[in-house]
Amino acid sequence: MEAVATVPPFERFYVEHRDVVLGFLRKRMGGQAAEDAFQETFLRALRAYDRLEHGEHLRAWVLTIAARLAIDTSRRARPTAHELPELPVEDGRPAYAQIEHLAAGLPPTERAALVLRYAYDLSYDDIAVALGSSPEAARQAASSGVRRLRSLAQGRDLREQIPTARKPGRIHDRLA
Repeated sequence: MEAVATVPPFERFYVEHRDVVLGFLRKRMGGQAAEDAFQETFLRALRAYDRLEHGEHLRAWVLTIAARLAIDTSRRARPTAHELPELPVEDGRPAYAQIEHLAAGLPPTERAALVLRYAYDLSYDDIAVALGSSPEAARQAASSGVRRLRSLAQGRDLREQIPTARKPGRIHDRLA
């Protein structure tokens, strides 16, 4: 007959496994999230501790609890695909204000694509989400807006201010 390992007191179990669990969670989650998950892991373990039938594989058991908590936390914190990134404003003025004098006469879709591309440096994928279109349509709208601005600038001294660069960068590099 095999000897069944007895379940140690919870305090001893906690002391033996706390460092391993905290290290595991810090690697998976980092910072404050790991501290919160650590506390929740041992709260869940405490709630289930009196139902344990034997004391074998306690380390694996508590690490399973921690791993599932880490997965649940990351699922809850995952941003949705339709959220656009929050962009900082460097000089206190909205980025579109830097080119509004150029884009004011454009049709709404071209103006939006142009401003999102050259004022906010968004990718065509992000512009497509904002416009509710495909990345190709967003690229076409921005291109049409640039062409329309160039044709409007004929005869005026605005030609140097119209965006020509296709690579993301600072708006001052493209509009100056």
